[in-house]
Amino acid sequence: MDTSTVGDLLRHWRLERRLSQLELAGRADTSARHLSFIETGRAKPSRTMIAHLAEHLEIPLRERNRVLLAAGYAPAYTQPAWDTPAMDAIRSAMRRILAGHEPYPALAIDQNWTMVDANSGVTTLLEGVDPALIAAPMNALRVSLHPDGMAGRIRNLAEWRGHVFARLTRQAEVTRSQQLVDLLEELRSYPGGEVQLTLPEPDQAVVPLVIEHAGAPLSLLSVTTVFGSPMNVTVAELAIESFLPADEDTMRRLTADSR
Repeated sequence: MDTSTVGDLLRHWRLERRLSQLELAGRADTSARHLSFIETGRAKPSRTMIAHLAEHLEIPLRERNRVLLAAGYAPAYTQPAWDTPAMDAIRSAMRRILAGHEPYPALAIDQNWTMVDANSGVTTLLEGVDPALIAAPMNALRVSLHPDGMAGRIRNLAEWRGHVFARLTRQAEVTRSQQLVDLLEELRSYPGGEVQLTLPEPDQAVVPLVIEHAGAPLSLLSVTTVFGSPMNVTVAELAIESFLPADEDTMRRLTADSR
């Protein structure tokens, strides 16, 4: 979106959430008339009103700062670097979580899928990957779908690509991140086909990642964990992507490999 007024930004997020002015006004305990005045620029919202509307619209913290700036207010949410003292507690907690998933693979990623940390189980996924792809900063999705990455070992590559593309498309829509849009375009340029997601089979719960390891397939379930009630941009955009065994054979093999 090219516009940058506070009204335009709030209108964008209201439409993104598929809410009418009346619906949002009811949720935010204000009038549709006042909300209309804010969106058209006839009224300037207070800092408190922006925070209130942003909460009901579930606007990402990075974009809440943009809305505040557009209204003439200072940003409310800091963005400390991963390796600064402000992130010590989060970094320590995340590493405990990653270690707790061993021997199963788990990695910490930021909003753009750049890996910021990982446990030892990730080496199972990265075997045979071109070293250039895992040099920092390593993008987890690029590594997974690149022809010189994991793609050659993924047995359900077309299905997995379809799952990744659907998820990344939605993430780009929600966050309005140009980096994610560019990443999606890059990933689509890689070979491997794509299976469009359809209605699941009666006994299907999730789309597994089926990857070859030591001459046999590992079937893994992907689980995403995020921090509740984040109060800065860095924490809000962090996630742990963990891979758990989808069957008994995968569990036995991963457990045996760790001994």
